[in-house]
Amino acid sequence: MLVIAAPGQGAQTPGFLSPWLELPGFAERLGAWSELAGADLIRYGTTADADEIRDTAIAQPLLVAAAIAAAQTLFGGLDQAQVHTGATAGHSVGELGAGVIAGVLTAEDAMRLVRVRGQAMAKAAAVEATGMTAVLGGDEAEVLDSIEAHGLTPANINGAGQVVAAGTLEQLAAFAADPPAKARLRPLQVAGAFHTRHMAPAVDALREAAATVTVSDPVLPLLSNQDGAPVQSGADWLERIVNQVSAPVRWNLCMRTMTDLEAGALIELPPAGTLTGLARRAMPGVALAALKTPDDLPEATKLIAEHGALDPYDGPTDDGHTPEWRLLVAPLAGTFRSGSSGAAPTVGAALSPGTEIGHVEQRGGRHLITPPFAATVLEWLVEDGDPVSAGQPLVRLQPEPASRRTTRASQAG
Repeated sequence: MLVIAAPGQGAQTPGFLSPWLELPGFAERLGAWSELAGADLIRYGTTADADEIRDTAIAQPLLVAAAIAAAQTLFGGLDQAQVHTGATAGHSVGELGAGVIAGVLTAEDAMRLVRVRGQAMAKAAAVEATGMTAVLGGDEAEVLDSIEAHGLTPANINGAGQVVAAGTLEQLAAFAADPPAKARLRPLQVAGAFHTRHMAPAVDALREAAATVTVSDPVLPLLSNQDGAPVQSGADWLERIVNQVSAPVRWNLCMRTMTDLEAGALIELPPAGTLTGLARRAMPGVALAALKTPDDLPEATKLIAEHGALDPYDGPTDDGHTPEWRLLVAPLAGTFRSGSSGAAPTVGAALSPGTEIGHVEQRGGRHLITPPFAATVLEWLVEDGDPVSAGQPLVRLQPEPASRRTTRASQAG
């Protein structure tokens, strides 16, 4: 099973979106969402410095927009993301991006909500000087006791030996002078004590904005920061999103649920690294891909092919829906070349798993395009010699039914 994860505030770094804007359609999406977000997402993702993007009202819409746009690029559309993803979750503000991937709300509504969320939390953070510090290592019980003793809140319990303490700067300074045994402290690049009582004023503002949004029930398991459990309805998810502003993030419980669901792979959307780092320690054996730049798309595409949650040719899902076709996408940017001899399989041609149907050429070499399942060619979406971007759909295939695969396998034996 494949999990898609969206990071939270503090993951942003100056210029992290620059390479992504070179991909077709990426800049256009961010440009359209900038007006809804009340911020020039392209400028903030490329030329703004660390202090500018540390601003909560900027960082939050920037992170949500980056996650949604990257998911669209990776899968060739959110509909395909929903087909291949087994579960999704976001850390803190990343929950809004995960909600879009799970079909609970539109990208546009997510940008409207994150604008209010970011501005309201920035306003709340301005009332008193507050911050957050990551506590790495140490005995978790002792760490939590020490946090409480200093009047702080464990705002994020992330698992894998990481807890985030939040409170006033004065409290954090005292905590730094008297840290828990065998623990390292790292101040985070955030502008306030998020997910604590200090954010209570922002809850009402977000609840008012949430009342204007139409939501749907999730089409795939959508894990909640509140308790790590999959939410059952869009209305429940929206209420949790509102309350989570002033409540601790239990990412450790989200990872526990991923393990219970037998996750085989996790892809972290940009700006990636934090959540895959936690998963590497807490979820051993799970394949990981951190989308830091478009150069990481081939590895993510490979994980989709190997761990995609829904095998369209294995019959209907629990709700009775059977996907009728599947896309193969370009694993990286370059020039598409048809087949091994320059001739692409024709429409109607039957393909065996691993059949070379073409490759993407780059200056440094080429990457083969092969279906991981038996299928019939329905439609070519590119021609020999076309330039393609990473994640661009190349061909639409009709997977072979499971019954025919089983019969053929028994005959082969």
